[in-house]
Amino acid sequence: MIPEAHTVLSACMVSVGASALGLCVLVPISKPCGLLDYPDARKRHGFATPLVGGLAIFVGVLAGWLWLGRMDRFGNTVLATAFVLVALGALDDRYNLRVSVRVAVQMAAVLFVIGTTGVYVHSLGTLAGHDLTLGWLGIPFTIVAVIGLINAFNLMDGIDGLAGCLALVSVGSIALFGISRTVTPLSVIVLLLAAALYPYLVSNLGMLGRKAKVFLGDAGSVVLGYVIAWTLIVLSQGTPRRISPGLVLWCVALPVMDTLAVMLRRMQRGVSPFTADRTHIHHLLMNAGLEPSRTLVSLVVFAAVLPFVGFVIHGTLGSIANLIAFAVMLALWCVFTARLERKQRIAQRESSSTTLAPVPDPAHSESVSVR
Repeated sequence: MIPEAHTVLSACMVSVGASALGLCVLVPISKPCGLLDYPDARKRHGFATPLVGGLAIFVGVLAGWLWLGRMDRFGNTVLATAFVLVALGALDDRYNLRVSVRVAVQMAAVLFVIGTTGVYVHSLGTLAGHDLTLGWLGIPFTIVAVIGLINAFNLMDGIDGLAGCLALVSVGSIALFGISRTVTPLSVIVLLLAAALYPYLVSNLGMLGRKAKVFLGDAGSVVLGYVIAWTLIVLSQGTPRRISPGLVLWCVALPVMDTLAVMLRRMQRGVSPFTADRTHIHHLLMNAGLEPSRTLVSLVVFAAVLPFVGFVIHGTLGSIANLIAFAVMLALWCVFTARLERKQRIAQRESSSTTLAPVPDPAHSESVSVR
């Protein structure tokens, strides 16, 4: 059943209301439940902050979906497995679970969706007239893609509003490229996700006051990455295709590029690619002197431009040029961030050897928290 536009709009309004109500309920109980993020040497926000933003977002998505009634098997399966992963994320926020545990459960969730719905990445699109089918390799490819995007959004959750705004950019790109003509049951969830994000962003960005701030938490990065990943997969792999596989990466270009660049630099330093540090693009820009608010705006604008670049190249020059363009963009990003990090490390060593006075850090801004 294809929902009518006014029905989807009403469901989105339900998602907004349920998400806001979820925050009202969850924030007071965040301390008794141990869902607080305390500042430390790496996390430089000013006070213990509730980690319930992601839980409220999922409540909003689920409420909007239930308002629509039973939609379709795929959507139900995605939300059911998302519930498990959100619960896992909340436990991780509380107990700091091992990476292996999180990855194992995420892998099981992806395999469950594949096994019960048959949806996975079976084709990378058409290149020079040839369909790039993956065969059985599509299953492990899908596992890596979904888990990778979950962690990409998790790693971008370093300053207020960034992960949420990047998710809105991705949803906007999907809506423009894939569902601008027809809203289908398979694409409704991502619209509900966008609606449920707004109460969180209002709180996270301090629009309700400094003490009303909440963070996304690992539960939130799961919601964002998991829902967006499956939406991109089903829209690019269905019949007919509603979005070209060549445009998929452009819809999530910034989180993917920065995650790959950071992991590459970590491995070059001989440390685990999953080691937490302060070398993401938002940290590098702030260390270079850019204020947190301007860092947020700059990155969101850049992220919004990238899908249009991919769309123009793909539509005018074809799939080969599109692939080359993304590879070039990724390479330039890796070079730019590596040089920026290297320059800052050299400056820090020189500063520490010549003076004992601390260098002002824009990360200590009271208006925007940095994590």
